[in-house]
Amino acid sequence: MRLDEFIQLMEQERCPESLPQALQALWYDKKGDWDKAHQIVQNASDADSAWVHAYLHRKEGDKSNALYWYRRTGRPEFKEDLNQEWQQIAEDVLERCKPQ
Repeated sequence: MRLDEFIQLMEQERCPESLPQALQALWYDKKGDWDKAHQIVQNASDADSAWVHAYLHRKEGDKSNALYWYRRTGRPEFKEDLNQEWQQIAEDVLERCKPQ
């Protein structure tokens, strides 16, 4: 799936459960449901979900919590626009989801 196809999924009323948790959380975030997005990644243990978790806390304005989650991902703090980070996460996750 490409980024534009993922973005088209935002037109659906329900998030496809077949998506990886990180993408589900990004879907809910883009739809304006920060709480649902956070709930999805809060107990996930994969690096992509940790990155979304960091992004969500950064968006919330909780920098110290965001920094904790960035450390968990092994990534530096993202300092660009939140929309750029959302897109970067989505592109990275989608690239790894492509069939080999």
